Amino acid sequence: MRIISANLNGIRSATTKGFFEWMAAQDADVVCVQELKAQAEDMTPLMLAPSDAAGAAYHGYFQYAEKKGYSGVGVYSRKAPDQVIMGLGHEDIDAEGRYVEAVFGDLSVVSVYLPSGSSGEHRQAAKFAFMDRFLPHMAALAQAGRQVILCGDWNIAHKEIDLKNWKGNLKNSGFLPEERAWLSRLFDEQGWVDVYRRLYPEVGEEGYTWWSNRGQAWAKNVGWRIDYQIATPGVAATAQRAAIYKDQRFSDHAPLTVDYL
Repeated sequence: MRIISANLNGIRSATTKGFFEWMAAQDADVVCVQELKAQAEDMTPLMLAPSDAAGAAYHGYFQYAEKKGYSGVGVYSRKAPDQVIMGLGHEDIDAEGRYVEAVFGDLSVVSVYLPSGSSGEHRQAAKFAFMDRFLPHMAALAQAGRQVILCGDWNIAHKEIDLKNWKGNLKNSGFLPEERAWLSRLFDEQGWVDVYRRLYPEVGEEGYTWWSNRGQAWAKNVGWRIDYQIATPGVAATAQRAAIYKDQRFSDHAPLTVDYL
């Protein structure tokens, strides 16, 4: 089972940069995308139901943000899910298009996009409010007796190994002590597994998935690892390999692919 997570930083932009041609060649079972920056009326047939290399169409499910050109998440799946859950049931969160869960038997695959707090104190407050309400949801998923894989842009680098300039970012959104401690609670208290880190516990710079558009962050690999596949222990233990695709740039993020048994 191959699962891909990709923050597109605009699905229309990523389309022009060849994302769907690349996706067609990946033989993925599920592809989770974030930051659509589009509404339903902006979506083309290719964006709604892209094809694999054999020409078979993926099933697409999307939660759009109410604000134009903002946020939004989606799930593409080769097999139609048994159920699709849109949103978390919190009006302010769901208005921003941050959660789609596709249910396949006893497995759920989620595309999730945590808020960024980097644009100001009001957005950092919104990020903390999201985290406060998402924590019990994660606990409920962990205790539901099913296998779950949450793919997405979590907008948090967990450890010093997960970003280049960690000393300079100790007081910045995405590496705040409160944010990092929140991720630790998911892993240490609730039992979730950071799949990439389980496979590659010592990998630093090669594991980055996001680079600022400022300066020469990409050229100098001044990056962050903020895109994760976080899973329940059972399915996490079946992960065989993970890869971060950097040969083409569809976005300021790089796609994260994990192969599970």
